[in-house]
Amino acid sequence: TLRKHTSRIKGGRLARACYPATVVSLILSDVVGDDLDIIASGPTVPDPGTFRDCMTIVSRYRLNNKLPEAVMRHLQNGVDGKIEETPKPENNVFKNVWNVIIANNFEALDAAARSALSLGYTPLILSSMIEGETRDVAFFHAAVIKEIIKSNHPLAPPACVLSGGETTVTLKGKGLGGRNQEFVLASTLHLEGLANFVLLSAGTDGTDGPTDAAGAIMDAETPRRSAALDMDARDYLNRNDSYPFFRRLGDLFITGPTHTNVMDLRIALIGKQRNMTARKAENTKDRDMP
Repeated sequence: TLRKHTSRIKGGRLARACYPATVVSLILSDVVGDDLDIIASGPTVPDPGTFRDCMTIVSRYRLNNKLPEAVMRHLQNGVDGKIEETPKPENNVFKNVWNVIIANNFEALDAAARSALSLGYTPLILSSMIEGETRDVAFFHAAVIKEIIKSNHPLAPPACVLSGGETTVTLKGKGLGGRNQEFVLASTLHLEGLANFVLLSAGTDGTDGPTDAAGAIMDAETPRRSAALDMDARDYLNRNDSYPFFRRLGDLFITGPTHTNVMDLRIALIGKQRNMTARKAENTKDRDMP
């Protein structure tokens, strides 16, 4: 809301500047739910917010003495009617505007699912709209992976579990990392002891937090390898220090800038379990006994 009201193009102002020309806006969505007025702060989309909303936000978060004086003066001038509001839905400037989403998180998940299918995995897209605390999301994904490995539900290996969206890290330590690296680090605590799987979480823009990595990878050997290096995953997690953890293991996922962004992707590949075949054979034998 603040960004829209301190920009010459956001909050529908680009559409206003172009009017009456026809505008076709090709949009890459990096927002859960693809809300057009939020993506890039909606340069060609009506803005429901107001200067008065801005001042409410400033007051709520006690930003009066933190924002530059020029910004505060600009917002107050807007409240006083000295600066024109951002254009609203009924404004004629949007009469000739076409907003087209050309890619979003689900498109990426769907492409990954089709690729997994071609490689012999049965894909399952959980959701493209997953939000919440990163560690809680990791716990949920670990539960799904465990269920597939233990009971072949909701699908049997070889399986590919996919999800997207953007999670949130509540910083408690002073370490270095990002939400995708933290997701994978938290997952190592819940997936220890399982076999024949690999898990990736990464930002599609090629960056994760203030690091040069897009995310990180783990597999069944990660707990053993980290223990051999005398690294306690829980200790690193408590410090929000996922980047050094995976850097030592050589398991950072580094792509460089991709020059696009459709939020995060989480991909789990689960292979057939050797012990599952033996267990089925034993169960069949037990049923055949008189």
